[in-house]
Amino acid sequence: MVDVSREEITDGSLIRSLLLLAAPLVMQNFVQVAQQVVDTFWVGRLGEDAVAAVGLSFPLTAFLFAVLMMTNIGTQVLVSQRVGAEEDSLARRAVFHGVTLAFVLGLALTILVLIFGADAISLFSAEPEVTSLTVIYFTTFSLGLPLVGMGDAIEMGFIGSGDSRAALYINVAAVAINIVLDPILIFGYGIPGFSGFEIAGAALATILGYGISSLLGLGMMLRGRNGFSLTKESMTFEMNDYREIVDIGLPICGQRAAGQSVRLLIVGVVAAAGGSAALAAYTVGARIASVAFIPASGLSQAAQSVIGQNIGAEKPNRARLTTWVGAGIAAVGLTLIGVFQWVAPELLVRTFVPDMTSQGFDLTVEYLRILVYGYWAIGAMYLFNAGFNGARRTKVSLVADLVKYWGLRLPIAAIGVLWLDYGVSAVFWAVTISNCVAAVGAGLYYYYTTHNGMLERAVEVASSPSD
Repeated sequence: MVDVSREEITDGSLIRSLLLLAAPLVMQNFVQVAQQVVDTFWVGRLGEDAVAAVGLSFPLTAFLFAVLMMTNIGTQVLVSQRVGAEEDSLARRAVFHGVTLAFVLGLALTILVLIFGADAISLFSAEPEVTSLTVIYFTTFSLGLPLVGMGDAIEMGFIGSGDSRAALYINVAAVAINIVLDPILIFGYGIPGFSGFEIAGAALATILGYGISSLLGLGMMLRGRNGFSLTKESMTFEMNDYREIVDIGLPICGQRAAGQSVRLLIVGVVAAAGGSAALAAYTVGARIASVAFIPASGLSQAAQSVIGQNIGAEKPNRARLTTWVGAGIAAVGLTLIGVFQWVAPELLVRTFVPDMTSQGFDLTVEYLRILVYGYWAIGAMYLFNAGFNGARRTKVSLVADLVKYWGLRLPIAAIGVLWLDYGVSAVFWAVTISNCVAAVGAGLYYYYTTHNGMLERAVEVASSPSD
C-alpha cells in the first residue's frame, strides 16, 4: 500500500488522497466485521439463546464504546488539524493525552459494569436463560475496556496523522488472535480435558485480541512510524489538550449514546413483539448488514483526517469538496452492495446461523431486504457527519442523531408495534425510514452551513495558538 503524505492531502489529487487513506481503513473494518462474523459463527453453535444473548448485550457494549468514542474522535480531529498546520510536536502531545484519557475512562466503565451490569440487563425482561447468558458475556467483555480504549486512541492518532496502515495492522492482529482463540475458549478445541467457557469464552477471546493488539499499537507508537511517534517531550499532562479533546469528542459521545440508548429501547420492543426469535433475527440481521457499512465507515474515517488536515492548512474549499465527493462515493457503493443482499439474503442467514428456527430465519431475511432500501442514506450520512466532525462541529452530528433516533426511529417503531400492531416488521421499517430522512436533512444542512462560513470559522479556530 502507498503512504499518503501531508503534501498529497493538502495539495495533491483529492480523490487519490481520500481513497488511498480510506483503503486500509476499509480493510480494517472488514477485519473487524470478520471478527463479529467468527463470533456469531461459533456462538451460533451454542444455540439461539446464546445468539440472542449476544444481541441483547450488543447495544450495551456499543453504549460503552460511545463513551470511549469521545477520546477517539477528539484525538483524530485534533491530531489531523495540528499535522495539517505542521505542528507535529503538538500532534504527538495530543496522542498521548488521548491515550491516557481513554485508559482512565475504560477503567471507570469496567468498574461500573461490574457493579451495575446485571441490573441493567434485567431491565430488558428477556427470557431467563437469555438474561443469564447476557450477564456472563457482558461483564466478561467489560474487563478489557481499558486496553480497548487505549488501543483505539492510538489508532486514531495514526489515522489523524495520515498513516491508516498502522490502524490496519493493529486490527489484523486483534482479529487473528480472536479467530484462533474462539474455538479454544468457547468449546475447548485442541486442549484435552478442557470443555471451554462457552459464551464467556467468546467474550474472553475478543478482549484478549483487543488487549494484545493494543499493546502492539503502543509499541509501534513508541518506536515511531513515518516520523510520527510518542516522545518523552510529548508525555506531559496539559489540561488544555484534555479540554480540547473533550470539547471535540463529547458531542460524539452524546451522539453515540443517543443512538445506543434508542437501540436499547428498540431491543426491548423487538423482544416484546417477537420473543427470542425476533431478537435473534434483529441481531443476525444487524451483524450481516454491518458488512455493507464497512466502505462508508472507512471512507468517513479517512475523510475526517483529510478534512482536518486541510482545515489546519487553511484550505476550506478542499475540506468542503472532500465531504461531497465522499458522500457520492459512499452512497453509490453501498447501493451496489445492497443488490447482493437483496438477491441472496437466505444464503447469508444460513451461512452465519444454520440452526435458527423457521420463524427467526424468515424474520432475518425480511430485515435484510428492508435494510437495503436505506443503504444509500447510510453511506451519505457517514460522510456528512465526517464533514462536520472534521471541522470540529461535532455538536451537529449529535443533533442529527438525536433527530434520527429519538425523533424518528423510536416513535415509528413504537407506534407500529404498540398501536398499529404491525409486529416486529415495524421496527425494521423504522430503521430504514429514519436513515433516509436523516441523510437528506444532514445533506441540506451541510450545504447551507458551508455556504455561510462554517469551514472558514473552523480554519480560524484551528490556526489559533494551541498553548
